Amino acid sequence: MSVDESRKVTIAAIARLAGVSVPTVSRVINGRSDVSPQTRERVEELLTRHGYRRRPASMRTSSGLIDLVFNDLDSPWAVEIIRGVEDVAHAAGIGTVVSAIHRRTASAKQWLDNMRSRATEGVIFVISTLEPPLQAELRRLNIPVVIVDPSGVPPQEAPTIGATNWAGSLRATEHLIGLGHRRIGFIAGPPQLMCSRARLDGYRTALETAGLSFDDDLVFQGDFYHESGFTGGSRLLQLPEPPTAIFASSDQMALGVYEAVRRAGLRVPDDVSVVGFDDLPEVRWSSPPLTTIRQPLAEMGMVAARTVLRLAQREKIESPRIELATELVVRDSTAPPRA
Repeated sequence: MSVDESRKVTIAAIARLAGVSVPTVSRVINGRSDVSPQTRERVEELLTRHGYRRRPASMRTSSGLIDLVFNDLDSPWAVEIIRGVEDVAHAAGIGTVVSAIHRRTASAKQWLDNMRSRATEGVIFVISTLEPPLQAELRRLNIPVVIVDPSGVPPQEAPTIGATNWAGSLRATEHLIGLGHRRIGFIAGPPQLMCSRARLDGYRTALETAGLSFDDDLVFQGDFYHESGFTGGSRLLQLPEPPTAIFASSDQMALGVYEAVRRAGLRVPDDVSVVGFDDLPEVRWSSPPLTTIRQPLAEMGMVAARTVLRLAQREKIESPRIELATELVVRDSTAPPRA
């Protein structure tokens, strides 16, 4: 290697030669103790052999970071996931960098450029499709990846953290059936998301198990946000034979249904029972407090953070696919239908 080449040697190049992650090389360079002696010796030898020039301590960038990447940050559930990740990161003495890439190629490229300069410990993607070019670059950099609520089939090597969406939806629908409801409307989430499809399937299974027919007219396609809940609720209530209960597959859509019920001159739960999904903090203060399926969002963030830190330490993960349990939380928005 020439003198000019030695000046250009990168941490990523040393990581490839050593067969370790970029964060591991960064830890060696920064004198951190959480590296095995054998790995440290191998990395130090390569740094010396290739003439890597260390920056003075005052100029070094801290490597104690987790990158947490969302498509968008305009949902309350994102805050819950961030809270879980930061709880684990704080306990480990590292920081969290939160980004939103908005499904735009330019944003993803800018994020990737910024991430390279941070020598991150690992990346957590939330409800994302890991595009092949991005996936290939992260693999090349030996940066561990964990996906929370993947939108499609995740890369085989990337662990995923989710919730029991099908079981939660089944339980919510069974709750309404148990109260005596027979026409139950359903407002679905984005069809490209695996969690949305699982919730629709759980609703359908509960109906069929109870001997009730699945009616396409009672299903409205929403997007998890308030407006689509309001629109879906309004259309369902305008049917010639409207439902006596509506199950919205997110809390935000359920609160949109509340407004549709109010504008129709009706009341929850006297005229229409409503169930949501997520158990966001604000729904216990809605009027009436919302019956919902608790999705352990903060716990999902915590498990994702622990998993990515274990991968950064080259530890083996027992299960690449983790689903945390959902739970029915009954409040005041559901009641038997009027006789």
